[in-house]
Amino acid sequence: MPKYRQAVFALPYAKTKNGIEYILLKRKLHWVGWEFTKGGIEKGEKKEETARRELREETGRRALKIKRFNFSGKYKYNKKFPTRHGMIGQTFTLFAGEVKKGPVKISRKEHSRHKWVDFSQAIKMLKFADQRKSLRIVNSWLMHGRKN
Repeated sequence: MPKYRQAVFALPYAKTKNGIEYILLKRKLHWVGWEFTKGGIEKGEKKEETARRELREETGRRALKIKRFNFSGKYKYNKKFPTRHGMIGQTFTLFAGEVKKGPVKISRKEHSRHKWVDFSQAIKMLKFADQRKSLRIVNSWLMHGRKN
């Protein structure tokens, strides 16, 4: 039976005088391109705990608020990863985490740099459709207060 790694998408944002800004990370481990925070659920961990931990580990920022969205999915990896033995892909549940805008301390093992960007920049930078859809959901909620 094919196995999928259980994970979360944890989209970090800040409310600034210029509007909403998002942290995007330049991925270098497994593939190269822009993404937001994501990561695998550890044994015994709840999804919200994973979202908070991944935000802190990958950006150095602490989530002031965390919101779970009614959006999830799964995707297959395009190659095998030695660190993910037996896994053919990953599932995800979407979260957003409000952080204070400030210095970002990236995980150098996974990412080469970061950028604070607005929605219009972020949507162009994200490589994968499920991440662009996630950004649209979070941005719509932030702009219009829509329930999800």
